Amino acid sequence: MISPVATVTTRAAEQDQGPLADLVQETMALTRRLFLQLLRRPSTLIAGILQPLIWLLLFGALFSNAPESLLPGGMSYGRFLGAGVIVFTAFSGALNAGLPVMFDREFGFLNRLLVAPLRSRNSIVFASVIYITSLSLLQSLAIMGTAALLGYGWPGVAGLVLVIFTLLLLVFAFTALSLGLAFALPGHIELIAVIFVANLPLLFASTALAPLSFMPVWLGWLAALNPLTFAIEPIRAAYGGSLDLGAVLLDAPYGSVSGYGCLTVLLVVTIGLFLMIRPLLNRKLA
Repeated sequence: MISPVATVTTRAAEQDQGPLADLVQETMALTRRLFLQLLRRPSTLIAGILQPLIWLLLFGALFSNAPESLLPGGMSYGRFLGAGVIVFTAFSGALNAGLPVMFDREFGFLNRLLVAPLRSRNSIVFASVIYITSLSLLQSLAIMGTAALLGYGWPGVAGLVLVIFTLLLLVFAFTALSLGLAFALPGHIELIAVIFVANLPLLFASTALAPLSFMPVWLGWLAALNPLTFAIEPIRAAYGGSLDLGAVLLDAPYGSVSGYGCLTVLLVVTIGLFLMIRPLLNRKLA
């Protein structure tokens, strides 16, 4: 089997197809390598799908008898939880995006790529983004399908588009952060430590498991500033039937936030993180 490095380096012996065509070819070759690694270790994918489903089943059952006044609109806790599990799964996958790059650094494969005649070393970043985005969408669809089987509903066409768009913003933002950490930190132990420290606090300090009205004031403020909350609320609204992004989705301590406001915050976070790590990536991939 021809290795991805050999695939991307054959460009030097081929007729010049233009920068865009070369970038696409290099990105697809590196993306294919990541999926081949996944196929050789399918337990990673299986665990990534089973874990959020277990969360959905166990937490949904644990709080199935929660008072109706706890949740807005009297929705079932399973439907309320579904959006939180979808977002947290996508967030966790994006936060782990830097691990393959970090392992490539430690095993010397990244150095081989950096000396290869690539048209653009941005293909290394694009491949990671495509890979993580594909996995996140696959996991999210599995969660949504399970939630539908459990009777928690399914978003309509417009709702599904909103879910995908929101997840893309979230995944792009934290994939950028993770890739930046993969180049900034000295090794995978430090990156894994950051992931473990960030995961659960960001989950509990969001509206994934409980509404703001159920939280103490200090935790409500943290949840109202948490990027995960701004992804959870639009997805939760996608399950609400008639979709109105102009309606208030978040009664935060600092004021009311509409669906458009939530998406705007996510977009700003995504652009901000990409701009923040761009100088680092340019320096490390130069």
